[in-house]
Amino acid sequence: MPYRLRILLRAAFLLLALATLGLAVSVLQQEKQLSYGNYQTSFRKTGEQISATLRHPAGQLALLNPPLAGAADAGLRPLLLPFPALDFDDQQKVQQAVAMSGCMRQFGASASLCAAIGNNPWAGGFIYVAGNVDLARLVSHRSGDEVLNQSHRVRVTVSLRGRTYQWIAPFEEDPRQPGGPYAPLRGRLTGFNAADEGRKHTRPVKDFRGWIWQNAQCNEPAAGASPDTCLRNAFFSVRLPVSVLQEDLFGSDSTSESKTWPPRDLDKIRVSVVVLAPGAGAVVLDSDKASAASGFSLADLAPMLLPGETLRIERVGTTAGTAPLIELAGASGAEDASQHFLTALIRRLPVDTYDAPLSATHRIATPLGSYDVVLAGDVRSVSQSLGVVASRMAWFVGAMLLALMLAWLVIEIGIISRIKELIERADSVARTVKERGDASQPDLSDLRGDDELGVLASCLHDLLRRVREDVEREAIRTEQERDMWHAVGHEIMSPLQSLMALHGTDGGDGNQSARYVLRMQQAIRVLYGRASPSEAFQSTVLQVAEIDLAAFLHNVAANAHCAGITGVVFHGAPQAVLVRADEYSLEDVVTHVLVNAQRYRLPGSSIEITLEASETAASVTIANRGPSIAEEVIGTIFEYGVSDQEEAGANGNRGQGLFVARTYMAKMGGTIVAKNLDGGVAFVLTLQRGAA
Repeated sequence: MPYRLRILLRAAFLLLALATLGLAVSVLQQEKQLSYGNYQTSFRKTGEQISATLRHPAGQLALLNPPLAGAADAGLRPLLLPFPALDFDDQQKVQQAVAMSGCMRQFGASASLCAAIGNNPWAGGFIYVAGNVDLARLVSHRSGDEVLNQSHRVRVTVSLRGRTYQWIAPFEEDPRQPGGPYAPLRGRLTGFNAADEGRKHTRPVKDFRGWIWQNAQCNEPAAGASPDTCLRNAFFSVRLPVSVLQEDLFGSDSTSESKTWPPRDLDKIRVSVVVLAPGAGAVVLDSDKASAASGFSLADLAPMLLPGETLRIERVGTTAGTAPLIELAGASGAEDASQHFLTALIRRLPVDTYDAPLSATHRIATPLGSYDVVLAGDVRSVSQSLGVVASRMAWFVGAMLLALMLAWLVIEIGIISRIKELIERADSVARTVKERGDASQPDLSDLRGDDELGVLASCLHDLLRRVREDVEREAIRTEQERDMWHAVGHEIMSPLQSLMALHGTDGGDGNQSARYVLRMQQAIRVLYGRASPSEAFQSTVLQVAEIDLAAFLHNVAANAHCAGITGVVFHGAPQAVLVRADEYSLEDVVTHVLVNAQRYRLPGSSIEITLEASETAASVTIANRGPSIAEEVIGTIFEYGVSDQEEAGANGNRGQGLFVARTYMAKMGGTIVAKNLDGGVAFVLTLQRGAA
């Protein structure tokens, strides 16, 4: 196919473009599969993380105290704990409970408070208040002293259902603890009704309980700091008896609806805590005036959600149509920067279970009931995220396709079309030479240039010019040689005709002169009218007949001295050996071989001719003693013009003797080969046997 290279080149570029697109699609498909797998793993981890968070006491605190519409944010309100009650008189247990549940709210830079109720109604209708604050060394209230403002004290106020309860609790040091300025302090917070402050014979509130503990070390120890004035962290825990809550639980007139725990108006209860130093009006902490930091809530789960994911928490056992506890949705992602067709392509890429909805439900058990946490995924985020990546990849793919197209156009227009034009003009020259023998030079000026193809066109232009000149010179030389051969043949044939008239026509053994004249005439006829000697020898027609090879070789050996070849010895069979050959041509063959043997034999050595015969063939071996033929040239010595003589043509050696010998032997149905012997060379001539 003359166009197969062009078709192959175009197919290669097409396959490269398709491979580029296929590679991009394959990468997107694999990325989609990996992204979907990663999203499933992330989705499961998100569900497990949310579930673990809600199973923690802090998460259960958020479940038990969901944000309610219309609830006021200002002030401190009691939270429902995931514990039955607080062991308020044990510092370690109280601190661990409020820390794990996340009940503590930060007030200011160095204080925190927690107001809470237990989830077990039979523990009593108490409100617990715990907190820590930085204070100087605690000053204790002396028992029986009617003045309460000479010691550190805590004032707590509870407001609910139109009622207000207020207690003042001074610090009373425990006398059983070790003394010293750097010893830790521990003591009770004895509760009195705030309205009775300053009255004589005031009695403490019976069910009010409280404790306070102060560290031994200063918060920022410094050299020379007084142990009485440096700030130390103090932790206090108070149990507040709220009669209205106790009446709801244990009153005789309380109904089953009023015994509901926790109270329905829990979010409307307000607690105020004021920590006072010794002296009148020395306020250290006021929960109503200090800004409180928000704690963990269910809304804080939203950052865990990916774009498109939704979280719904609902209580188990609620009737259909009841609003869930909370519904959250992942933050909306960045604006989709991908092309719409890329997003559509990504959605069509096959991925296992991609179209199946992703959802997971986790059940969280709390002391007051169970909650279902339903997490729903959105795989569109996978396509959107991949769409952004695909949009970036599209630029690279487009650039690669554009580069391939430009490369194809450059090759097609700049190379293929010019090569096509060059081929067409070269074919035109070939057809012209074949049909008319005219080697006229085509016009290649428009294809010549500085690039590789232009250099090729210039070289082809110069080559065709040289070919045309060589053809013209060869034609002139051939014509001159033909004229020369005609003239030489004509001038030689006339004297030879006269010599034949003098010697007669008998060319037998008795008339050797006539025999050599006939050989000369045959040689002239072979070469006469030919353009070259090689063509003349190859086109010669021999007269093959049966001759006695033994007598022929005996005659050659006896008359070799006439040709200047001495020392020729023939070893032959006494009986006749008939072979098929042309006598004159065979004599030329043997003479050429003897001339070569004469040239290379050692001085004084003989040339031996040996005849061996079989039923079908006869073999003549002509051997001499002398140098061997090099192995690399032994196969080429029978070719025309091959000679080891320097300036062979000038010395009359044209390198055609062995070529003539091989040509004549082939026309007589025989062969001739050369081989090296120990100390010499032998030529073996093989001829077919004649009829017996």
